[in-house]
Amino acid sequence: MIKSNKSYVALVLLSIFLGALGIDRFYAGNVLLGILKLITAGGFGIWYIIDIVLAIVGAFKDNQGLYIRP
Repeated sequence: MIKSNKSYVALVLLSIFLGALGIDRFYAGNVLLGILKLITAGGFGIWYIIDIVLAIVGAFKDNQGLYIRP
């Protein structure tokens, strides 16, 4: 399986510390989702927590549809 060239560790750290601002989505190349997450303050906290879980388990996709995994 082909995985993304984005750093898994960087994604997890960005998700935990700056995920409420959508920085994790910007890093993954999903600019529109990053803007939406920024405007809604991480989906009022729910989207923020879901993205942390997705990042940790390796189910987070980049803008090319490839998984960002360790």
